Amino acid sequence: MSAVKNVMKDNYNMMLLKDYLREAIKDAGFSHAEISKTPTGTRVALHVTRPGIVIGRKGTGIRALTEKLETDFGLKSPQISVVEIEKPELVPGVMCNRMASHIERGTAFRRATMWTLKQIMEGGAMGVQITISGKLRGDRSAFEKHTAGILPRAGHHAEVIVDQDIAHVKTAMGLIGIRIRIARKEKLIPEFEMIDKKPKKVKQVQEEKTEKVSDEKEKVSDEKEKVS
Repeated sequence: MSAVKNVMKDNYNMMLLKDYLREAIKDAGFSHAEISKTPTGTRVALHVTRPGIVIGRKGTGIRALTEKLETDFGLKSPQISVVEIEKPELVPGVMCNRMASHIERGTAFRRATMWTLKQIMEGGAMGVQITISGKLRGDRSAFEKHTAGILPRAGHHAEVIVDQDIAHVKTAMGLIGIRIRIARKEKLIPEFEMIDKKPKKVKQVQEEKTEKVSDEKEKVSDEKEKVS
């Protein structure tokens, strides 16, 4: 098998693995997984909002997940670590899953969109854009975009500041897609830095005034001598 086919096969397996993790630990607030291969095995870092659900009672949950990854996905001696997300409102993957779960329960898509938009902005985001598309009202497909705050759309800032994720929801009408883009203030790189000047001391100001007065007196005296 050529190197190109190996890369394609690995990427396809990683895509299947992430789709499985998204469904398996959805209740734990799964965001994304970081997978890296080492000489001793495969490291899998799961970013979730509730680590206790993934670990399980006395570690039963994480043991079952380790066996599943090793047998079904062919990962060599997987080492799973669970990372808790500090601000879930600023993570697009978490908010996509939350919005998808609301729509699955029967909440109107526009109400779920407005609720998600409000939660993200109250969490401290610089800007957010939510795009929902699919069979929203009837047989015809449609899409809606809702934006709040400041969201760079192109350029270097858009690549650095903006994070995005996509989720899909199966409803009675059909499949609905959700894409959330969030701009975070913490990642903003300031182009200019304002430096406040230190205020001058009172003594320095008084000395400057006395020097100016003495210079003016000398000029006046020189003019009088010239006239005389």
